[in-house]
Amino acid sequence: MPLLTRRRSLAAFAALAASPVIAQARAGESRVLSFKHLHTGEALEVEYFSAGRYLDDALAAVNHLLRDFRSGEAGAMDPALLDLLHALRERSGGRAPYQIISGYRSPATNRMLHERSSGVATKSLHMSGQAIDVRVADVPLASLRDAALSLQRGGVGFYPGSNFVHVDTGRVRAWRG
Repeated sequence: MPLLTRRRSLAAFAALAASPVIAQARAGESRVLSFKHLHTGEALEVEYFSAGRYLDDALAAVNHLLRDFRSGEAGAMDPALLDLLHALRERSGGRAPYQIISGYRSPATNRMLHERSSGVATKSLHMSGQAIDVRVADVPLASLRDAALSLQRGGVGFYPGSNFVHVDTGRVRAWRG
């Protein structure tokens, strides 16, 4: 292989290895998240990813914690959402637990909230476990929003009047509520 082609190949491999997709698959990596649910008072610190795989018991614990607190119905949270929160924790520098305002929402709860507020989407990603509304005690809300925007991993809604940031694993977009 010519030297120039080899250099290009090595440069491309280095860029790929630094990408989030490859970074997520590093063996031996451990990912831990801490939560405090503001409506139920429940707290959870959980290692949800270890040795290159998601941990089923940990995912089940997260699904339970992030259940629809109005109906008690739990949904399967998207592991990519947990990875987004993990990356957001690293990017924002926060150490306090994520304060949960809303995780999974049942279709009935989402319908009820939509009827009360035009700010609730009829096809909310909360219903598919792909969205969460959070804040972090030791990170200013605008800084949390900015860190989420910089990740470019999905939607970011900024709700300063309600004191939370919405993040999801849908298409990249941003809005202010």
